Amino acid sequence: MAEAVGAVAESLPGDRARAARTVLDQVVLPGEELLLPEQEDAEGPGGAGERPLRLNAGTRSRGRVVCGPGLRRCGDRLLVTKCGRLRHKEPGGGSGGGVYWVDSQQKRYVPVKGDHVIGIVTAKSGDIFKVDVGGSEPASLSYLAFEGATKRNRPNVQVGDLIYGQFVVANKDMEPEMVCIDSCGRASGMGVIGQDGLLFKVTLGLIRKLLAPDCEILQEVGKLYPLEIVFGMNGRIWVKAKTIQQTLILANILEACEHMTADQRKQIFSRLAES
Repeated sequence: MAEAVGAVAESLPGDRARAARTVLDQVVLPGEELLLPEQEDAEGPGGAGERPLRLNAGTRSRGRVVCGPGLRRCGDRLLVTKCGRLRHKEPGGGSGGGVYWVDSQQKRYVPVKGDHVIGIVTAKSGDIFKVDVGGSEPASLSYLAFEGATKRNRPNVQVGDLIYGQFVVANKDMEPEMVCIDSCGRASGMGVIGQDGLLFKVTLGLIRKLLAPDCEILQEVGKLYPLEIVFGMNGRIWVKAKTIQQTLILANILEACEHMTADQRKQIFSRLAES
């Protein structure tokens, strides 16, 4: 037992932090401290080197660094809170900074502001709907948070309906709050999902994989049958095809493709196309 504990202790970085860009796409452990490159001119004092992230530094940074899931700012440090692979996304302008997050495999969903999720209406109390989003507590949804909704023109939402919306309030100290409109007051595809179709749950890692811009799975699935599909960042997928048999086939394929290789997927899709 002591030898195992010693081996784990040696594997942890301890007080020595690692540069974030040197461990991209590598496994990081909770408690590790990451160093981010300073977003300043290389010709400035000290140059651009690897230093701990300073939130109250006097110099103005060129790019904004955003900490995503799995990372937490603690004073002047950036700490890892989840075990997984460190990912980074460059900003659109390419001026430095960007988004850092930890890509981990988990089934429990923690609400995040801005996430689009699929919820189930569980109760109605006054002007508020209670929506189950798979988190630790249900989210609240106002009847005015729909496109064109007024006090006289209320949306037709019943207990048991599926809701596709996004979070506008999500933190550990407040109840999550959902809306079904964007910043312009339009639905943009959000609202009550149709009665038909099939709702099933997958891992959060598979959802992020399917929503990636270069995902080939959806392109291959779309060639099999005409379908309607909705992805929720809380691990829920709603799919609908012409027949119940096609809907079940698509759901089974999406559930199984998480652990398949590209060659295995091609074989399955070729068999289904022939049949």
